[in-house]
Formats: sequence, C-alpha cells, structure tokens
Amino acid sequence: MMHPGPKNLITDVSGVYVGNAHDEGLKSGVTVFSADQGFTASYAVMGGAPGTRETDLLAPDKSVDKIDALVLSGGSAFGMDAASGVVDRLRSSGRGFAVGPCRVPIVPAAILFDLNNGGSKDWQKNPYPNLGRLAFDELSPEFDIGSIGAGFGAQCGIMKGGLGSASFQLLNGITVGALVAVNPIGNVTDASGKHFWAAPFEVNNEFGGFGPPKGNGHAQSLDHTKLGSLTERANTTIAIVATDAILSKAEAQRMATAAHGGFARAIVPSHLPLDGDLVFSAAMGRHKVPEGRLAFAEICHAASICVSRAVARGVYHACYYTGDASITWQSLNEK
Repeated sequence: MMHPGPKNLITDVSGVYVGNAHDEGLKSGVTVFSADQGFTASYAVMGGAPGTRETDLLAPDKSVDKIDALVLSGGSAFGMDAASGVVDRLRSSGRGFAVGPCRVPIVPAAILFDLNNGGSKDWQKNPYPNLGRLAFDELSPEFDIGSIGAGFGAQCGIMKGGLGSASFQLLNGITVGALVAVNPIGNVTDASGKHFWAAPFEVNNEFGGFGPPKGNGHAQSLDHTKLGSLTERANTTIAIVATDAILSKAEAQRMATAAHGGFARAIVPSHLPLDGDLVFSAAMGRHKVPEGRLAFAEICHAASICVSRAVARGVYHACYYTGDASITWQSLNEK
C-alpha cells in the first residue's frame, strides 16, 4: 500500500528542496533540486535527442559518489548554462567536491526545447545563468506546480505542458517522489483533451478525477498519436525521482530506468527520436531498504507511478499567459 505524502510533492522526501524561477517575457524558466547535504544520484535516457551536462559522472562506475544539485531548464542548449548559476551559488556557500583546498560543486543538468512557444528569444546575454541563481535562491520544501520553473514555457501535444510533482509514502516508512517538466511531442490526454492517460494511477482526484479515456483502449487518440500528425514545436520531458532510502549508484540508476515507465503510461507516444526524455534519480540515504529484492522493486514501482501522476498534475495546473502558443487543459475543459 502507498499513499501520497503530506504535500504530494517531491519535497515530502526528507531533506529535499526545490526552487523555481522564470521570465514571463522569455516564456521559459529553471527548476533546481537540492538537499541539505550531498546525495547519491544517477540517471537514464530513453529519448532520442537529450541535452545534458555532467551526466557521465552519474554512471555507477564513475568516481563521484555524491552530488550537490540537479537542474531542469528550458532554453534548449542555452538552458544548459543555468547550472553555472547554481554552481556559483553552491561555491559561495562552501558546497562541492573537495579537491585539495578547493570545492567543486557537482550539478548535472538536463534541458527541454521551448524556443518556439511565443516568448521573446532575442536576448543579447544568455539569461539562463541568472535564472539558475534565482531558482537556487528560492529553494524550499514548498513550491507551486503548473506554469512555473522549467515547465513555465512547456508545451505538449495539443495543449500547454507544465511542472508537476507527486509523492508516495510506503508502508515500510520510505518516501518516494517525482518532479517532472512536461514538454513532450506526444499527448497526455486522449483526443478529447480531457481524459488523462495517467488516470488509472490518479490519487484523490489530484488532476480532476475525470477517469480514464473512454472507448476501446487508445482508439480515441489515434489521430493524435500517428507520427504524421505530430509536430516538432515541443519536445523533451525531463524528470527527477527521489527517495529517502539508502541506494547505491547502480540502484539509483535502476530506479531512474524504471521511472521511465511513468512517461510511457502518461504520454502517448513517448520516447520518440525528437524527445530528449531523461530521468534523474536521487537517494538521500536516510533509511535502510528492508531485506529482500521486492522492497527495492517497490521503490522503483512507486517512482514510476509518481512520474505518471506528476506528468498529469503539471499539465492540469498549467495556466495561460498572454502570447502563449498553446491552450491550457483548463481552457479546453472550462465548460
């Protein structure tokens, strides 16, 4: 049995903080994930067009065993520099990997493409390092979801994307959470724009309680899932899954891999050649996993379902801003 944590956010995982910043004119933003101490992390990529920074360090055979923060950013390749702003803040606070007298903050990052969403992109100086600093300054156990942070300018299929989060507390006392910037080529609902593919995993009507798509399986959405009907205007969903369990880097990598199942359940189609779908994983190392392989398997499963729920929640809570290229779920279903 699993039930959401008190906030139903990734910050239900003890010691975890999230900060967001965006620029309304730019129609883009940055989300920073950090903790009160270094944490074990890994990642898994299943999309065909990822954009990343320092992810090689997260492989189980690499020497760095703890990192300081993770960054999700809009802005495509320009957004990679958001991590530089976070590194500046961490260095100022004395955080980082000790190398002689120096400390080097380790901040892997992933980006999504939101350069064609109606925002102003004619900057003279890359705005993303400063957005990274601003998002770091907002780190807190409380944060909003929807059109905020890395999800501010996100789009998905027939509607706006967004930043979503969800959590589960397991009977063994371990907490798992997910944070997702939803910006896929595919759709998160059926063709009606109302029924979320993630509906079978919804808890407490957290994204409207409208139930799963009607009819025979995915038949209602076939026109929107054919490759010929898709558009390149939006791509890449990026996520973080976190737990307070003690995990090795190899186990963290397996949790990230399993969490991609949450994308496949919530986004149709997912993991396409033009999507850069990536999941980071973070383990805070506070609770020992009970003996037996099924205990760790439950953590992986919980991460996957949290991702599905977070995808739907991010889109459900997205709001409209003047000049947006896409309509929101709320606007589509306001009748």
